[in-house]
Amino acid sequence: MSGHSKWHNIRLRKGKQDAERGKTFTKLAREIIVATKDGGGNPDANLRLRLSVQKARDASMPADNIKRAIQRGTGEIEGAIYEEVNYEGYGPGGVAVMVACLTDNRNRTVADVRSYFVKCGGNLGESGSVGWMFDSRGVVSIPKDGADEDSVMMAAIDAGAEDVRTEDETIEVITRPEDLQNVRQSLADAGIPIASAEVTMLPRNTVLLGGKEASQVLRLVEMLEDHDDVQHVYANFDIPDDILETLAGN
Repeated sequence: MSGHSKWHNIRLRKGKQDAERGKTFTKLAREIIVATKDGGGNPDANLRLRLSVQKARDASMPADNIKRAIQRGTGEIEGAIYEEVNYEGYGPGGVAVMVACLTDNRNRTVADVRSYFVKCGGNLGESGSVGWMFDSRGVVSIPKDGADEDSVMMAAIDAGAEDVRTEDETIEVITRPEDLQNVRQSLADAGIPIASAEVTMLPRNTVLLGGKEASQVLRLVEMLEDHDDVQHVYANFDIPDDILETLAGN
């Protein structure tokens, strides 16, 4: 599990999920709108939409919200028009950071993202400056107390998964993006509880941080993730668990 994933899980354990719930629904709705606009409103014929809808359901997003987002994407309901834009840069300690956005105002978004990097001791780079350090992969997260690794591995590998990794409280199944849905369904059919399933960017290598740089990087990630236009933040930092716990408590 990447340092970013560990940080996210620690924040959830610290009880911050309620404050983020409304913002999460807003971002999930934008994902559904753009997926629908790109590939149509039928999830059976639009893989991106199918994955977005499933992710929304995993987050307990109300069915009416999902339906309205699809209708906005098809044009049945009027609303803002979002475009996809990605930014890349370096945080403190040379940490690579990728920021995926859906925005209705590109100038506003890039100005805000650039200011966050500068405030936290980093800098925004050119397109492609750090993207080569990440690989697109599907990741299914399973609570460790809900299944044993052998059962997960059998169901996952048979469905085409690339790898199964065990961490402190989570089993992660890694897939190619196009195999994510099949692997998720195989795990569900085997009665294995699924915490989340999404296409993400996994770092090829990580940068070990501590002290001030660790604090600055986590501040940058939080500032970016809290921005309404930012859908996902990917970073290749690795911070020891005890430091993560301490910083989360602060």
